[in-house]
Amino acid sequence: MTELAKPISKLSKDEAKELLQKWREENVRCPEKVREIWYNLNLSDSLGDEKWPVIEQVCLAALDLQDAFLIKECLLELDTKFPNSSRVKRLKAMAKLEMRDRHDEALKLYDEMIKKDETNSLIYKRKIAILISQDKIAEAIRDLCEYLKKFLNDTEAWSELCDLYIQEQEYVKAAFCMEELILSNPHNYVYYLKYAEIQYTINSSESIELAKSYFSQAFKLNCDSLRALYGIYLSSMVLSSSSKISVNKQKEHIKTASWALDRINEQYEKVKTPISNEIDSLIDGLENSLKI
Repeated sequence: MTELAKPISKLSKDEAKELLQKWREENVRCPEKVREIWYNLNLSDSLGDEKWPVIEQVCLAALDLQDAFLIKECLLELDTKFPNSSRVKRLKAMAKLEMRDRHDEALKLYDEMIKKDETNSLIYKRKIAILISQDKIAEAIRDLCEYLKKFLNDTEAWSELCDLYIQEQEYVKAAFCMEELILSNPHNYVYYLKYAEIQYTINSSESIELAKSYFSQAFKLNCDSLRALYGIYLSSMVLSSSSKISVNKQKEHIKTASWALDRINEQYEKVKTPISNEIDSLIDGLENSLKI
């Protein structure tokens, strides 16, 4: 989240509403600031149709902060307006069960709610969040896979599943998740970087080739990425030491590694800092490895 241009107390009501909407759309969690806006700017009477999404946003912020008074205030308004809403039931479960570590009861309730409405993505996500918080990774992976059968285009869920597979050292499955993310947004260089790093970790001759290719694509999409350059260098060096390829191919990979190292040096020179001795040592180490 970027820094605010001015203190919250100096925001107009319109500016505050725009900021809250931006945070909702971008799924940004900044509970202290949301609560500060709510208390300091008295927005309630000026929100119009936006009142209820904002109160839900404030309630989530209060849950993050464990602000019991504000939680009660928000839930009272929401429950009065939407007495049978599954969104409000979810918030009440978070407040009355999850906050009090009654996770088994919360999971049971969420399972019942999912049976009644299998299209409710928010309930699935709450259940998965509880499983992750309890370190029940296998169960979380199982439920995420079920969730993605119904909500195939949820990039946040694919990213979460990828991280869980990495945690379990199931790198081939993690790579599949990243492939789905790359298909969903082929211009996001971060996806190419992560996919390349997973392939590098798999560490077969084929996966290192893939890693180099995807590090290169990440660099094409973002020419300022040192991670991509360093990945190109490392994968090229590994490939150059393979006994299964010709001498000409080895030289090609060394040439690519040398090129990447030159680009790293160029970028480093642009941002040289007082800690240059440490970075100089790293650069020297990379250069020495090319001479071996």
